[in-house]
Amino acid sequence: MLGCSVYLGHINDEEQEAYLKEMSQAGCQFIFTSLHIPEDDSTHFKELLKTLGRQALSYNMDLMADISPITFQLLGFTSETIGEIKGWGVNGLRIDYGMEPKTIAKLSHTMKIALNASTINLNFFQALLKENINLNQTEAWHNYYPRIETGLDKEDFIKQNTILKKLGFKVMAFAPGDELLRGPLNDRLPTLEKHRNASPFQSYLELIHTCGVDKVAIGDISLKKDTIFQFKKVINGSIPLRSILYSQHPPTQSIIALDHRNRMDAARDVIRSETSRIYTANQNYIIHPENTTERVVGSITIDNERYGRYQGELQIVKRDLPIDGKVNVVGRVIDGDISLLKYIKSGQSFTIIDHLLD
Repeated sequence: MLGCSVYLGHINDEEQEAYLKEMSQAGCQFIFTSLHIPEDDSTHFKELLKTLGRQALSYNMDLMADISPITFQLLGFTSETIGEIKGWGVNGLRIDYGMEPKTIAKLSHTMKIALNASTINLNFFQALLKENINLNQTEAWHNYYPRIETGLDKEDFIKQNTILKKLGFKVMAFAPGDELLRGPLNDRLPTLEKHRNASPFQSYLELIHTCGVDKVAIGDISLKKDTIFQFKKVINGSIPLRSILYSQHPPTQSIIALDHRNRMDAARDVIRSETSRIYTANQNYIIHPENTTERVVGSITIDNERYGRYQGELQIVKRDLPIDGKVNVVGRVIDGDISLLKYIKSGQSFTIIDHLLD
């Protein structure tokens, strides 16, 4: 599940509306906002939060607000009355510090609650159980880390997530954005330090596929157009690979443009499209030898007529391979997306996108 972040007062209402519309179309189902960022002006938080709440409701997106006892006061609520914030379109609260287990447990019967994933331990969990917390309404959310060198280590992160999953929590973490960044440091907002300068989409896939994370929010305030396009593709379960394409041969271009799926009997050296050979045969295409050069990692290839019944099979190379006169090199995955190849396991769908046309 994907989410985005909005910081109150950082952009005007119209820009905020346009961004939420675009992110909703990219598959975002929830919004994170913070109500206790020290450098923010809290004077107009109430009006700004109400506006964000209305916008979230219009796109059917959950709105989770990072909150502390101090911001309760700024908004004019107590722990007893904070549930009224649901009327503004705020579905839940992310609680970091300064609140007792009894209060947290009580709130969980009123609205969704997100706890600091890094600080949940067995004693705290048992204290919450003792106070009859509603675990169906409670998740574990990691922080993002604005200052470079302070993000979490992946190995420790996975260990903590394993514990959280055993306790029954859904886990959320942040991936960085890649266009406008939130100040004052502008050093991107990831949970893992290794993602500080990584692509948002690659970070998302790593968190979901290898780190025990259920939900990912983009920590920064915007994404590039081609990154949003990648997320739109992954909604339907397909991993898009931005690529540079070489061939002007119409049948070759038609094969590349297919929706592909890696064969269930996944090969060691290449990703094999199970779609392409059947399509080529049905279209009666003849693939003549063309650009039969060395195949480096990320090369996109199509077997030509010299390969007999394999003619038309599209592959993506996972390790350097030699020249083969029976194999046309028709393009290559861009360097920034090579890291995505490891997530195309057996049965995984993928598409090839002409990077120059994005």
